[in-house]
Amino acid sequence: MNLRDWEYFIAVADYRHFGKAAEACHVTQPTLSAQLKKLEGYLGVELVERDNRHVWLTPVGQEMALRARRMLQEAEGLKQLARSQFNPLAGDIRLGAFPTLAPYFLPLVLPKVKKKLPELRVFLIEDKTQILLQQLQGGEIDAALLAMPINKEQLDVIPVCKEEFLLAVPTNHQLARRKQITLDELQGQNLMLLEEGHCLREQALSVCQLAGAGENTTFRASSLETLRQMVISGLGVTLMPAMAVNSAQEGIRYLPFEIPPTREIGLVFRRSDWRLPLWQQLAQVLRSH
Repeated sequence: MNLRDWEYFIAVADYRHFGKAAEACHVTQPTLSAQLKKLEGYLGVELVERDNRHVWLTPVGQEMALRARRMLQEAEGLKQLARSQFNPLAGDIRLGAFPTLAPYFLPLVLPKVKKKLPELRVFLIEDKTQILLQQLQGGEIDAALLAMPINKEQLDVIPVCKEEFLLAVPTNHQLARRKQITLDELQGQNLMLLEEGHCLREQALSVCQLAGAGENTTFRASSLETLRQMVISGLGVTLMPAMAVNSAQEGIRYLPFEIPPTREIGLVFRRSDWRLPLWQQLAQVLRSH
């Protein structure tokens, strides 16, 4: 039994297809199948069942997959630890960020990261918060920029920044001429929000509840850019994070709040990750923006 056998098994668990798993592992399907059979023989249990159309894990296979992922993460951590002795701020990292932050924040800060940490290579993954959390816990990514709070015992966080929300309204809206508004003035407004699964939706709903505003249930957008265009078209108002504001765009006004609602962004990583100095340094560079 060796680590490579467990990598084959995890690939089968992920793809539920022997051919795709073999391709991902860069081996032939017979080789992968043979090594998996060898692993099952060594353990004395059946890990995988399959018929002509389906592949699934046995109950013990499901439990083995959870532990094998942790074992492979630890093994990778040992290799990274050995490499870090030469330079703890070098190497490759997979960094996640959610869609209402990534396109507005990362293009601004990554050039600074490259300058301050020249031997660090950052590979970006953009997805919704829950998916990024699953990937982080499963070892598929190394860290993620997420909105707080994150209540996961196995994860740790370093605060990066706080971001204000503004109210985006059409230029012909009754509030458009105001220089500043209060949360109370949202009462009775129906805000257009993002679809389920976006953390910004939950944050906006919290503001709505606090201010006595409601949600426009006839429309839910898949992106901030769609929301922006709907506001420009005069179809409603929405909350916009400050980093996404484009003041030069016609047809839309962004109104600051007297006491602005905010969201806090943090750099989240596994508590068991040995690269704490790297995450601290990276957070400091991101915070400096």
